[in-house]
Amino acid sequence: MSRFFATGSDSESEESSSADEITPKAPGTTLKQSLLLSDDEEDTKRVVRSAKDKRFEELTNLIKTIRNAMKIRDMAKCLEEFEQLCRAFLKSKNIVDKEGVPSFYIRLLADLEDYLNQLWEDKEGKKKMNKNNAKALSTLRQKIRKYNRDFETEIAAYKENPQESADEEDDKELEESGSSSDSEEEAGGEISAKSFLKKKPESEASKMLKGEKGSEDESSSSDDDEDEDWGEDSEESGSESSGEEDKKAYAAGAFLKQTLGSEKGKLKKTSKKRDKIKPRKRIEGEGEEEGGEEGEGGWEKVKYGVPLVKEKPKMFAKGTEINTAVVVKKLNEILQARGKKGTDRAAQIELLHALAAIAAEHNLGQGILVKIKFNIIASLYDYNPNLAAFMKPEMWKKCLDCIDELLDILFEHNDIFIGENIAEDSENLAISDQPFRVRGCVLTLVERMDEEFTKIMQNTDPHSQEYVDNLKDEGRVCGIVDRLLTYLENKGSTEEICRVYLRRIMHTYYKFDYKAHRRSLGLQGETKSEQDQEESEGEDSALIMDRLCKFIYAKDRTDRIRTCAILCHIYHHALHSRWYQARDLMLMSHLQDNIHHSDPPVQILYNRTMVQLGICAFRQGMIKDAHNALLDIQSSGRAKELLGQGLLMRNMQERNAEQEKIEKRRQVPFHMHINLELLECVYLVSAMLLEIPYMAAHEFDARRRMISKQFHHQLRVGERQPLLGPPESMREHVVAASKAMKMGDWRTCHSFIINEKMNSKVWDLFPEAQRVREMLVRKIQEESLRTYLFTYSSVYDSISMETLSEMFQLEMPTVHSIISKMIINEELMASLDQPTQTVVMHRTEPTSLQNMALQLAEKLGSLVENNERVFDLKQGVYGGYFNRDQKGGYQQKQSYQRDQKGGYQQNKGGYQRGGYRNQNQSNY
Repeated sequence: MSRFFATGSDSESEESSSADEITPKAPGTTLKQSLLLSDDEEDTKRVVRSAKDKRFEELTNLIKTIRNAMKIRDMAKCLEEFEQLCRAFLKSKNIVDKEGVPSFYIRLLADLEDYLNQLWEDKEGKKKMNKNNAKALSTLRQKIRKYNRDFETEIAAYKENPQESADEEDDKELEESGSSSDSEEEAGGEISAKSFLKKKPESEASKMLKGEKGSEDESSSSDDDEDEDWGEDSEESGSESSGEEDKKAYAAGAFLKQTLGSEKGKLKKTSKKRDKIKPRKRIEGEGEEEGGEEGEGGWEKVKYGVPLVKEKPKMFAKGTEINTAVVVKKLNEILQARGKKGTDRAAQIELLHALAAIAAEHNLGQGILVKIKFNIIASLYDYNPNLAAFMKPEMWKKCLDCIDELLDILFEHNDIFIGENIAEDSENLAISDQPFRVRGCVLTLVERMDEEFTKIMQNTDPHSQEYVDNLKDEGRVCGIVDRLLTYLENKGSTEEICRVYLRRIMHTYYKFDYKAHRRSLGLQGETKSEQDQEESEGEDSALIMDRLCKFIYAKDRTDRIRTCAILCHIYHHALHSRWYQARDLMLMSHLQDNIHHSDPPVQILYNRTMVQLGICAFRQGMIKDAHNALLDIQSSGRAKELLGQGLLMRNMQERNAEQEKIEKRRQVPFHMHINLELLECVYLVSAMLLEIPYMAAHEFDARRRMISKQFHHQLRVGERQPLLGPPESMREHVVAASKAMKMGDWRTCHSFIINEKMNSKVWDLFPEAQRVREMLVRKIQEESLRTYLFTYSSVYDSISMETLSEMFQLEMPTVHSIISKMIINEELMASLDQPTQTVVMHRTEPTSLQNMALQLAEKLGSLVENNERVFDLKQGVYGGYFNRDQKGGYQQKQSYQRDQKGGYQQNKGGYQRGGYRNQNQSNY
């Protein structure tokens, strides 16, 4: 064996023995040798680490550098390191996709953004910055705001519960440190000493750093400093040094490695206790900066992250004279922070309330108080920056209270003039001989309040008690609208009065006035208190609607308000069974001609009005009018969507997420919904009463048209069913009733349409349910009689009207009237014999066999015609290939055909199949 291999084996054996042996041997030369071997061991023996650990370590190192730069306010360094961090994060995208975004990364983004916002608001601090730092601050602030949009949900979750996020991260760090220490035990004594000494002074060192920084930042920065210190030590120990230093380092390594296990146990115990004990932070005072005693300061709970102490700004310095100018200046200071990112909106509202209290305490007049109230209400509306979000209950109550207080002030002091046209320079807020002039619009605030109420109702579960509780606030909302209406009638412009009238109408038009209905029927309250209440109440809703709508018709200059008022007026008429007024108003307005040019909310209101008009016509027995009014909505199959009562499932191609959000905001609150099952039942029953007699009259007519496609679809569905059991759903009841009516069996039809199940589902929902049921029975009897005569007229030579009257339980005049109309309209070939009161059939109708023969002849004729047309098309002598010229003759049309070479050849006189035959051989 060569010397080269021999030396190699010796070195290997030495390395393995040095790796296996832990206890040191005799000091002296062997000590130096073992030290050298451990240095070699560090060079040759490398720890295998995963890609995740490498990438995350790179990110952590960059984060530590950024945090150090944050401590010394080095914005240029922060910007440079942040750009590197973004690039490093992009490189580790594959790992992040698998593992998720690391919590320490989210924590840095949130802390950095808060830190930058704090620096940005500190104007004096910005002035002291040099040019590079100031420029880097603005650039970094823009970049972090843009970058954080991709992590909004994670940052929001972190900010909601930063304590848990930080604890989880600490636990992970401790686990990693534990695992790394285990691996380092195998590597050698010096490494384990290094890891132990690195962890040991963490908590103590963090306390010695700046008190205004959070404990997490302090520990990370101390770790960073210690890394540098220990790195230098390791380099020095690797170089030649004195024997005493080598002995100390070796002894420390050997000794500390054995104590690491017990230290790990302590660390695990502390990590478990962290879930129970919340960290507290010492408030730093002036004495602490100078090295004061710990007992002087208090304790305050803080959140993890970059702790930026936000002191509550004092209203006024001690000894400041409180006057109107000072309060207005302070108000403008508070309002300057409005809308900025990082502004605490709740604190801003509290400051405005405090300012209002100060103004009232010093009797600065109602002008300044009104201006502050305007800003408080506006701040409450701005509390939710997202347009789709709705106000929280406590904010909603505060808003209502503030608007009530504002209206109280305006009613008590008539010398306050408010308006949007008043410029801020011309405001008069101080107490003087002149009346107060305040810029603002109370109508806009009330309109926004009404919209917020609608949003609250849209976003509440309609089947919960919470919805009922929220709905009770509508009385208060209507009270505020009424008070504003009274105020504007005296001081407002015509346009403002029209706007507030429309708000009042929108809260009235869909409500059924039961008390007015009872008064119209001559009924009185059951108890004396109810009678007194009815007497004390004001005018009926019909009179209110009439007065408000007529004012808008006369004075409004905008089409939208007038259109909405007309539609609400028609809806209210239809709801209270005033069919003729509602129909006439709809026809006179001509809204159906140009409603498709309106915005979607107005179109939804139009659809709701048409549906209510159809239901009203049905209640009045106008079956044809009811069917025509409901036809467009029901035939579309999207009644729910067209009425603004919900969204149908669609493909993402038809509607993206943004459009879906917009459509959800247009939805009508649940208490304004129209019952869709009642609507469909009314439509199907109307279609049945029209379609069944028509089908019986034109049974053998091949060209008969369908009155209602949806009704025919339901009939086909019923016919396809292999087993016919008793009907369960509303549709099945209508189909079963239609089959009975076809046979002229009105009693069975009546039992399917009017029974306990249908009463509870549909008919009992009408205000005058009994009258509607009586009307339905009458219509079923009449239409069944017509169907019976159409179906069985060929069987009878004559039939007595008295028999028909008994069969269908109709009066003789009614039977006479129905048959007379059928004869006049030539629907029934018969005559009335007056003395005997019989109907004599004329036998002019063909029998069923003759009808079928006629149908066969028609179909054969059309088949022959189609066959000849196809044959002539092939031969080229069909009239479609000839055009009549202006002189009255015929001119042969020139046809062009494409050959196989891709060109076109002109053919005169006939039709040839180019490319297959009758072409030159050169084409093949």
